[in-house]
Amino acid sequence: MSTPLLSEDEIRTALKELPDWTHTGNSIARTVEAPSFLAGIELVRRVAGEAEAAGHHPDIDIRWRRVTFTLSTHSEGGLTRLDVALAREIDRLAQES
Repeated sequence: MSTPLLSEDEIRTALKELPDWTHTGNSIARTVEAPSFLAGIELVRRVAGEAEAAGHHPDIDIRWRRVTFTLSTHSEGGLTRLDVALAREIDRLAQES
């Protein structure tokens, strides 16, 4: 079952609630600076658990304490509600770290 792509207006509205995320092309991304390398790895582990439970997985780039999450629904070729939901969850987890 497919998930409909978000319109440009829906993306703009979602990003108002996700101020740390940037929209480029078919994806949104956020970089989190963790207090330590191990804290960044722990954030990745927690995000991975939530992503696996949701069946929707981010692209993750780890550079010492900087962790960048990039979201896009590849099967649909752009952004869907799944990306917005996972972005909210990543924000929640980043706040806790």
